[in-house]
Amino acid sequence: MADSTLPLLLQGYAWLPDRRRRSGGAPVRTRLLGKRVIALHGPAAVRFFYDEEHIHRHGALPEPVIDTLFGQGAVHTLDGEPHRVRKGLFLHLLKDPEGVRALTDRVVLEWKEAVEGWTDRGQIVLFDEVAGVLTRAVHAWAGVPLPEDGADGVARDLVAMVDGFASAGPRQLRARRARRRQERRVARLVERERAGADTGEGAGVRATPFRTVVHHRDADGSLLDPRTAAVEVLNILRPTVAVSWFAAFAAHALHRWPEHGAALRDDDPAAALAFAQEVRRFYPFAPFIGGLAAERLDWDGRAIRPGTLVLLDLYGQNHDPDLWPRPYVFDPARFRGAPVRQDELVPQGGGDPATGHRCPGEDITLALLSTLAVLLSGLSYRVPEQDLSIPLHRIPTAPRSGFVIEDVR
Repeated sequence: MADSTLPLLLQGYAWLPDRRRRSGGAPVRTRLLGKRVIALHGPAAVRFFYDEEHIHRHGALPEPVIDTLFGQGAVHTLDGEPHRVRKGLFLHLLKDPEGVRALTDRVVLEWKEAVEGWTDRGQIVLFDEVAGVLTRAVHAWAGVPLPEDGADGVARDLVAMVDGFASAGPRQLRARRARRRQERRVARLVERERAGADTGEGAGVRATPFRTVVHHRDADGSLLDPRTAAVEVLNILRPTVAVSWFAAFAAHALHRWPEHGAALRDDDPAAALAFAQEVRRFYPFAPFIGGLAAERLDWDGRAIRPGTLVLLDLYGQNHDPDLWPRPYVFDPARFRGAPVRQDELVPQGGGDPATGHRCPGEDITLALLSTLAVLLSGLSYRVPEQDLSIPLHRIPTAPRSGFVIEDVR
């Protein structure tokens, strides 16, 4: 069986859907980095994949992904009771409606301050500016101090961790360096916070997501070591800043289909949510996710050997015409009315966040993207000539130009 690592790197998001078409819709069997792979697709596959008796995460993620995107010892690498206890920390922090509102309120505040500066700058790259807004907002919300020289360097590092996880070469090296810098920075803050608690200096201080992680005890009753605590703090900061990709896509959608801006400007929450969901469905984000077969499994009459890498097709499922009529038409109306079934829309994975590995920050992503879409629709600006193509061979992808705007009012 031929190895597909090089075709994946060359084709990006198109690799797995193309292989699935050539297989006639059957599960794709191949190898990646020499490891046996089977790729599954569809709502039933989502339910199968997120059954922890079937699929384990420990040992599944390639080291380059751990060393850039998630960090060593992160919750994403755990299974069983250790995963449930650590995941409970994130569920408490990221799915609290009041906490989500507090973060979106902070983003609105930072956005308004940023816009005042954009009016005097001629052209700006929206992706970069939103990354700065989100970096400042999430640090303030989480209670994580920013360096004295400001948010720009931290924002670049948080973006680099996401930008380089699926690459080889310079992007991967930038991502590794960025992670090392930020883990050292946050680990020092963890040690300082614990030293203050030990001396009583932190008594009566407001609880924050940062302090909650710092004082969290794992399944064995122990505190996280400072580096692992830093990893999990970054797993709050980094995904929030990753919403910059969706924000650039939202601007791209409003530019291509400006008729959707009117409903957003009417401040209709249902319209904003539908628009955000369609951005997440239509545009490329995660191509797939993977785990290891825990034992000999049977999928639709096909045997899966223990230790096989099982991929769940995300991008292909979000563009499956059997689930989404006219899948390559941008149509927020498809999300008005009937609720979204969690095993069909899977831009950030599927399953139940309370019991499985589904991203617990999905509520925050939706709230932030809905808010940013409304803010963008109310902003007056011009879109100059630029390269707005979205290359599918690049993971993660975005408009090539980062979406440049000018004459902001």
